[in-house]
Amino acid sequence: MKAMLLKKLCHIQEQDTPLELCELPVPIPGKGEILLKISACGVCHTELDEIEGRTPPPNLPVIPGHQVVGRVAGMGEAVTGMLIGNRVGVGWIFSACGNCEFCLAGKENLCMDFRATGRDAHGGYAEFMVVPAAFCYPIPASISDFEAAPLLCAGAIGYRSLNLTCLKNGEILGLIGFGASAHLVLKMVMHRFPNSSVFVFTRSQKEQDFAMQLGASWAGDIDDKPPGLINSIIDTTPAWKPIVKALENLKPGGHLVINAIRKENIDHDWLLNLDYPRHLWMEKKIKSVANVTRADIIQFLDLAAHASIKPEIQMFALAEANQALVELKNRITHGSKVLKIG
Repeated sequence: MKAMLLKKLCHIQEQDTPLELCELPVPIPGKGEILLKISACGVCHTELDEIEGRTPPPNLPVIPGHQVVGRVAGMGEAVTGMLIGNRVGVGWIFSACGNCEFCLAGKENLCMDFRATGRDAHGGYAEFMVVPAAFCYPIPASISDFEAAPLLCAGAIGYRSLNLTCLKNGEILGLIGFGASAHLVLKMVMHRFPNSSVFVFTRSQKEQDFAMQLGASWAGDIDDKPPGLINSIIDTTPAWKPIVKALENLKPGGHLVINAIRKENIDHDWLLNLDYPRHLWMEKKIKSVANVTRADIIQFLDLAAHASIKPEIQMFALAEANQALVELKNRITHGSKVLKIG
């Protein structure tokens, strides 16, 4: 099978071909696993974090990719509820222990043995992959393979982030950064909270225009002053400056939800600008988002089907994965990037 393989960590600005197109054997599913013939895989900012070492894979080489859609092509022993040809998706959560206090409480995203697809196990930048059957999800018939791929991570993590904001209908939501996840959150808010307004902060004028086209009430740069203070804000950037700016624009009692797997150290001096009375006083709350649960993915796919929430997508061939990653690194974005495979 053809696969894009990460063999060593690198900085994409210095190396524009971090992945190598290779020919590998088709994997064999073990007990409880299925073999997935892949048709689509989303390209996520987390792949940049893996490649550049901010959340490095424990072992190399590895096949990245954690927004995977395909058909069941084979099954190992003890797989139930699956048929050959079933269309399923795989998200960031590849597996969890199932026995710890977090797993038993439905918080498997916090499990110490959490394994991530495309980082801790081979992912979807390939023609085939094996995955535990318990961590696959049926794709609603109304959603195409290529539309479904970004929903499995960008959509699911956006769904979790939005739930953590405790937003109420009629309140204002702020979005800092406007990539694959944030544009789906905007669509979710318009469906779930029709009386709410969304303010978008992004450096790119094209992204500001895109946000307004999708229904944002206001869009500007992170340094711009919005029309008013904001009830809840979701930050999806890899930088610290937006955190300080977000707290400045947050209402008393408001929630700041940080949806980022890592923050870069190059601008951490911004934290020194924190002023307690201006930024943290008045019971403002800060939460981080850690991974997703299976329930997040299942519930969001159901919501997306019923509300016709579909991502804006840009297609690439499997062999063009490096191009997609370079564009993502250079903030050449318009919705979600998806690899067409097979």
